Amino acid sequence: MMEKIRVIILDDHQGIVDGYMFRLSSAPDIEVVATASYGEDLEPTLAQHATDVLLLDVQVPTSLENRSPYPILHLIPKLLQRHPGLSILVISMYSQRTLIQAVMEAGASGYVLKDDQSSIFELAAVIRMVANGGIHLSQAAFQQLRNRQDGELEQPLSSRQLEALSLCAAYPGASTAELAEKMHIASSSLRNLLSGAYLKLDVRTRPAAVAKARQIGLLSPDVSSLDLHSMGGKAG
Repeated sequence: MMEKIRVIILDDHQGIVDGYMFRLSSAPDIEVVATASYGEDLEPTLAQHATDVLLLDVQVPTSLENRSPYPILHLIPKLLQRHPGLSILVISMYSQRTLIQAVMEAGASGYVLKDDQSSIFELAAVIRMVANGGIHLSQAAFQQLRNRQDGELEQPLSSRQLEALSLCAAYPGASTAELAEKMHIASSSLRNLLSGAYLKLDVRTRPAAVAKARQIGLLSPDVSSLDLHSMGGKAG
């Protein structure tokens, strides 16, 4: 019997999930074992289903009650540590170089732009590639990684500083102790990470740091605060 590549999809737009399912329905060696709509659903879903490849949208809400984007830069290293055989393929509409670089440095196996019709059309082949240890980038994502953009920081944030800011953005009302617990570090260590990030971003507060990180593309935007009509109704 053919050993299938087991896939989980995290995306909060059913039409997009249905599109992926359609693309994969003709691939006999690939099986979508589960889907999830919220970031906080992902770890329980992975615990219930053996998975080889995870398709991630960067703009999924953290939970039904918390509409802030889930902390992808915190979640990717955590999932890879708990599931060493897992490959993560990010599919997003956001093409900012800094976000793509941060996602790849966090451990993702690929970054596909949702308007990259050729990668989406060949989604089964892309999944096979990353499941076998390969890396796949949309051409536009690859070009972004090659080019430094105006406005980028002279001193880039470390992966841990980005992870901390990712959590701050996802849980804006959380205390320092609560955020530190999520990273499994002491509160003092989290404060050191954030203070270093503040200096590099030239800001003085946590909300200002999150806003600046979003402005320059280090974090995905908070769609809940945007006018979706101005975005043409697109999802992340």
